Amino acid sequence: MGHVDVGGVGYTLPDGRPLLSDVTFRVGDGARVALVGPNGVGKSTLLRVVTGDLVPHEGSVQRSGGLGVMRQDVGRIDDDRSVRDLLADLAAPAVRAAAAELTAAELAMMEVDDEPTQLRYAQALADWADVGGYEAEAGWDRVTDAVLSVPFERAQHRYVRTLSGGEQKRLVLEALLRGPDEVLLLDEPDNALDVPTKRWLEERLVGCGKTVLFVSHDRELLARVATHVATLEPTAVGARVWVHGGGFASYAQARADRQARLEELLRRWEEEHAKLKELVLTLKTKAAFNDGLASRYQAAQTRLRKFEEAGPPEVVAREQHVRVRLTGGRTAKRAVVATGLELTGLMRPFDLEVWYGERVAVLGSNGSGKSHFLRLLAAGGSDPEHAPAGDVPVAPVAHTGSVVLGARVRPGWFAQNHAHPELVGRTLLEILHRGDGHRAGLGREAASRALDRYELVEAAEQPYETLSGGQQARLQILLLELGGATLLLLDEPTDNLDLHSAEALEAGLAAFDGTVLAVTHDRWFTRTFDRFLVFSADGTVVETPEPVWDAGRVERVR
Repeated sequence: MGHVDVGGVGYTLPDGRPLLSDVTFRVGDGARVALVGPNGVGKSTLLRVVTGDLVPHEGSVQRSGGLGVMRQDVGRIDDDRSVRDLLADLAAPAVRAAAAELTAAELAMMEVDDEPTQLRYAQALADWADVGGYEAEAGWDRVTDAVLSVPFERAQHRYVRTLSGGEQKRLVLEALLRGPDEVLLLDEPDNALDVPTKRWLEERLVGCGKTVLFVSHDRELLARVATHVATLEPTAVGARVWVHGGGFASYAQARADRQARLEELLRRWEEEHAKLKELVLTLKTKAAFNDGLASRYQAAQTRLRKFEEAGPPEVVAREQHVRVRLTGGRTAKRAVVATGLELTGLMRPFDLEVWYGERVAVLGSNGSGKSHFLRLLAAGGSDPEHAPAGDVPVAPVAHTGSVVLGARVRPGWFAQNHAHPELVGRTLLEILHRGDGHRAGLGREAASRALDRYELVEAAEQPYETLSGGQQARLQILLLELGGATLLLLDEPTDNLDLHSAEALEAGLAAFDGTVLAVTHDRWFTRTFDRFLVFSADGTVVETPEPVWDAGRVERVR
């Protein structure tokens, strides 16, 4: 078994801002600790400190047992790494080094087949055997067979970028959960996973017996997996941690009780502080006319000084308060009408009517065509006449049949995995100030107020690409709000949102005067919808009275 001890860790950003301050907690043997907190508070940075990728400016981290790490970029890998490279990176340092040398020796043999190169290759093979490389390959064979349905021999040279985000995640998770490491650090392991795979992950995490520290925003997964919840709370001197010793089911009440208790202690401290200051002032006035009170005045001064030096009780963490004001507007009664619509190569023809004001959850496995359907609507349907509420270019979607949008329907598209090149290199204030082809620009004061509602005002001068995934998601929702969308097309909107932001989005959608279609694998979020459209394994699109999470993958040539 293994454990992690984080003791007094502090970390300061390159621009001098304190990010983490006196972060102290323990992940005991076999515990599964969820690390939560607002987007940008430092969760991923703290994980990088625990892995050793970053050196803390204060404090230290102690670990026991082997360490397996899933980093945040898994699911979005688009470089030239092969499946073999990815799996080798997850192995023990000796196996990782031997794999790198064996790959380099093989490449050298392809270029120059002389005696020194042959000797290098022979030595690399011997070293590979000595560190247990062939045993590792046997384990990787089970991983690729489970995830890609092909043996490692056939999968090893495939580029990781050719895999879907869910396949990348599953590949790494299979390797870590099957591997020998006693401690796992998982940074958002559930993003890009469909619900059946999330359920698989929940079962494996609960049953694996490993010590796990993980970041997740999926409230259902948190409720099923976490034995403890560690919350990073922002303060003026950097984020600090509070650990709830129970699971997520009791977390909200425990957090509310703690906030109330801290507020009461602070109120009492302030009352006592005011009384002491009043006493000092009173005695100062009286001592000016009565020398016999001088000693009492000095004693009161000393008491006030020591009281202030001791300081107030624990500072109450400022609660994040994201305020989503999606306004929308009245449209035709039939907002979306599909007739014999077939997404070419994806789904069979289907008919659909979505009425003004409805909330429709679009469900189904990864790769079934859900995002293509939303993208088609974002472009205005079969006969685009509707200006979108945003400046995101929408690629065409091949289809037959038709889908049309009703009068005054203005689609606003939230695309979680879109790179948004139109925003890269621009600060948030600049984005809001300039506007776009469909959204009026805002003055600096109005832009700052809008960013403040989304808890983004402190990042106002940061370029878009430097934001966390959750901060980028919040900005995209703000742009939809300012663009005046009356039809919201949301593709996995809660994937990168922290708990408070997800709840704020739900409240904003409840007050939205318009129609919502959302692709989601978030079981908690789906509870707020009233219609469920399922892209089924047989290629049909059907409506169900309740969410369906076990729809298999559509069988097609891949």
